[in-house]
Amino acid sequence: MGRIVLCLLLGAAVASPATVSELYRRGFNVLPQPQVATLSQAQFTFSSNWKLELQGVPAKDISVTTLQEQLTLQLPGRPAEGTLRLVIAPNAARVGIAQDADKAALARQAYKIILNPKQITIAANDLPGLFYGVVTFTQIINSKLQLPEGTIEDWPDLQLRQIFWDDSHHLDKLDTLKQTIRQAALFKINGFALKLEAHFQFANAATLVEPHAMTPAQFQELTDYALKYHVQLIPFLDAPGHIAFILKHPAYAALRAFPESNYELCVTNPDSYKLLEGMFQNLLDANRGGKYFYLSTDEPYYIGLAKNSACTEADRAKQLGSVGKLLAEFITKTAGYLHDRGRTVLFWGEYPLKPDDIASLPKHIVNGEVYGPQFDPLFRKHGIREMIYTSTQGEEKLFPEYFPLPAAMRIHPEREGGRRVSEMFHKLSFDSARRDADLMGSMVAAWADAGLHPETFWLGYATGSAYGWHPNSPDPAEAMSSFYRIFYGPRVINMDRTYQLMSTQAQFWSDSWETVQSKERTPIWGNSNQIFNPRRPAKDQSLPLPPVPDRNLVFNSDWQLKNAKRLLLAGTFLADNDELLGLLHRNLQLADSNNYNLEVFLSIAQLYRQNLEMIQNISKIDGLLRSAGDAAGKNPSQALASVDQVLELANIIRYSRNRTLADTTETWYKSWLPREAEANGRRFLHQFDDVKDHLPDRTVDMTYLIHRQLLLEFGEWVESIRTARNQFSETHKLAPNNQRFDWKNLKPVLGPAVGTITLE
Repeated sequence: MGRIVLCLLLGAAVASPATVSELYRRGFNVLPQPQVATLSQAQFTFSSNWKLELQGVPAKDISVTTLQEQLTLQLPGRPAEGTLRLVIAPNAARVGIAQDADKAALARQAYKIILNPKQITIAANDLPGLFYGVVTFTQIINSKLQLPEGTIEDWPDLQLRQIFWDDSHHLDKLDTLKQTIRQAALFKINGFALKLEAHFQFANAATLVEPHAMTPAQFQELTDYALKYHVQLIPFLDAPGHIAFILKHPAYAALRAFPESNYELCVTNPDSYKLLEGMFQNLLDANRGGKYFYLSTDEPYYIGLAKNSACTEADRAKQLGSVGKLLAEFITKTAGYLHDRGRTVLFWGEYPLKPDDIASLPKHIVNGEVYGPQFDPLFRKHGIREMIYTSTQGEEKLFPEYFPLPAAMRIHPEREGGRRVSEMFHKLSFDSARRDADLMGSMVAAWADAGLHPETFWLGYATGSAYGWHPNSPDPAEAMSSFYRIFYGPRVINMDRTYQLMSTQAQFWSDSWETVQSKERTPIWGNSNQIFNPRRPAKDQSLPLPPVPDRNLVFNSDWQLKNAKRLLLAGTFLADNDELLGLLHRNLQLADSNNYNLEVFLSIAQLYRQNLEMIQNISKIDGLLRSAGDAAGKNPSQALASVDQVLELANIIRYSRNRTLADTTETWYKSWLPREAEANGRRFLHQFDDVKDHLPDRTVDMTYLIHRQLLLEFGEWVESIRTARNQFSETHKLAPNNQRFDWKNLKPVLGPAVGTITLE
């Protein structure tokens, strides 16, 4: 949110009060939606010529500095027209109906705003509530400065509203993470679960630390910064599954549950606990002031199944009575270490835990998910509190599915996209856990596994977390509309259409290619259902290419016919991409804040475009080869000219790909540290996860964004065409083309007629 320009701004369009919130109806964009807004028809003007008065509030508190960042009050030499009071006092704000049973925790976050023509009061019981009152007030005056008389009373429905920030496959710069935490706080998000994996400098496990990794001092600096904004920075560590980043290293291979798989830790090996406790302690020491720790027991598929010379989990599971009870034993041991050091441990109580296993868990832990009527009442009965988990992104590439791509616009219509904000609205507002569980918070997740830039997640983070504060309000469409104006400023235009185009273009980017067996990746060891014997091939994407002409340039192709829908849709989406680029460039000039977010969107839009143009250029190649075949018997020179255009088009496709990758990398590296194999005296061990196929893991650098193109046998195909061309030219005593085509060369080269272009 940028500094307020004190001028009258156009408010949001007025809609029926039956379908919109009172504040939105009056032209104000506020997110989360306050619990109670009692507003009269009388209005008054707020201006810069008001003075600030503090009562029980430290002068350097973040509420004061945030207010000062947003507006300028009491210009020198002019009498004040009104007073803006910030007040901390007992019982200054009430807590009404709320899901969370811990009303004292909610009261610390409650606030009250009284709007009068000569005096505005923001009052709270404690500093977090005052900060949230200031956040709401700044959102209101960012909307417009003509304020209604009245009162706003507000408190959270759930005390802990977390987002999951995944830096496991890249590392954001420290300043970027600070800006991110501040941005989260301005949407009343107060939990920031940070997954670093090997991007933290573990003292007890230096072998696994990657070339760029956060120091303990930086982690503490980030913790302190978050606490200033009333945000808990929550360390996040997976175990026993999802830890190929550890078990891929020879130094830790002895800790594997199965020697042939780097996915899961052996929980009956005492050395496993020594390693984890050391890593826990490293994170705890760098997170002083923190209350929570995320022990992510996500997807421990194979626990209790190992019976080999290195791991005897199967025997221990049999002794305990189930594989779920073995998982409970692991959780008890690891969470106990953290609990004994003053942390509330968040975990995921999922499969293979079954209802009968819940009683084996310690009562002091908090379940980070809810699992429905079979589980939630039992967690509650056992004294385990829970969080409602939802996600703004799962497996989708490049951009979350905020808007669905219709089946008619798909090459593979069997899969439909989601509506992430609506899904989060329903999950957080109406899940059966609201009846069955002892709820204390919400978690909105997004995963780096597919390699998205986290700037694409903010719409989901803000709106999803808003329903953790105030469920069932506002309607998803209103929440999205308010987000655009709060996040970018009130001048941006057609942002709903922008996000729709970003969403649907990302879905077509994936849908426009075919799924094939991988020739590159190590076969998959198992999935959530079973261990594969033998391993099963991983999946890649591929694009069908036209056939290669023979030595006489005879060309028989039905490629156009087989790819008619692909080509039709590519043309439609290219026109949409024109519109998208126009909107993004226009809004870059109109946005008052978060312009970098739009720069990232532009880089992604160019990735969409490069793919669409590549498909169209392959179609042109098919046509040129057909023309060459038609001319071969009549005009050999003309036939060769057509084939040479094919070879030049191949160069253009490669150049466009490389230029787009270079531009995207430059943009993303404004907020990321480089993804590289060696730096700071450390080398990255590039070895695939035996179970999970994460796109960023495919390459060490940013080429994962074009990985499917690098795997495509496009270079061999072009070389085969050049060979046929030279065989034909030799027969007709015409000049050969000896310029070899290297598809995997990442230096943009347009060809001899245009010259060589290299990246600095």
